[in-house]
Amino acid sequence: MLGSIFTGGFNINIQNSNKILCKLFYYISFLFSALLPTVLILASLDRLLISSQNVDRRLYSSKRLAYFSISISVCFWIIFLFQILIEVDIQELAPSVFVCYYALSSFYLTFITYLQVTINVVASAIMIVLSILAFKNVRRIRSIPHQQRNQLRSMNKKDFQLLRCLYAQDLIYIICTSILCINGVYGNITKDEIHTPVENAVNDFTGQFGIFLHHIPYCASFYIYISMSKAFRHELKRLIYKIWCKNLISIREEEHRQDNMELNVVDIVSTIVVPA
Repeated sequence: MLGSIFTGGFNINIQNSNKILCKLFYYISFLFSALLPTVLILASLDRLLISSQNVDRRLYSSKRLAYFSISISVCFWIIFLFQILIEVDIQELAPSVFVCYYALSSFYLTFITYLQVTINVVASAIMIVLSILAFKNVRRIRSIPHQQRNQLRSMNKKDFQLLRCLYAQDLIYIICTSILCINGVYGNITKDEIHTPVENAVNDFTGQFGIFLHHIPYCASFYIYISMSKAFRHELKRLIYKIWCKNLISIREEEHRQDNMELNVVDIVSTIVVPA
């Protein structure tokens, strides 16, 4: 997303003149693009485990297992996407026109497009399945009489709020990535056909619109949690109040110290006897 801000927003294309930046630009973009759905899947799986009434299953919802799963996922994507560092380079499209892009091979371009589509489709399907199962667990918990909930309930109020926020994150990801996937598949199918100027304009618009939507899930989490989770708002207010009060206390202490110094100076001057 940061690279798109520089290239699209400020027209800064330093990746087109430096081979290392060119490779890192595409590699980091694909890496974070793959990590986002992976983290959402792991979070959905964790919510499914913690909403289960089976005690043995709930034990798998732990920080230690979460750190281990995220570490394994990050290592997998780092190794799997290493081929982008090999295939991406500065390409000469025309005399004195150099662009950072994939190798001038239609096979790899088709491969990387369908790889993105596969990742998004599979991730979306897994999120839907895990969310439905977690939703069924929550309904089962809420159907238990209040007298028995304290004995069987595995989720507190904060867990329900986090689960609701996760549903919103999954939904936004599925919606925002669907247009880019459809446009990518359509572009690969019709790449050998001759298009009219109107069709080219429509394709360009849908492509840019899909890229815009693709960036939304990366910056929507804060707004989702602050609007849907009372516990998150409370923690945020407490953090801001804690930081602000520390600064306020330090300022007041400094002012109080300066006032005391001025009073001491006045007292010393008042005790000096001027000779006649």
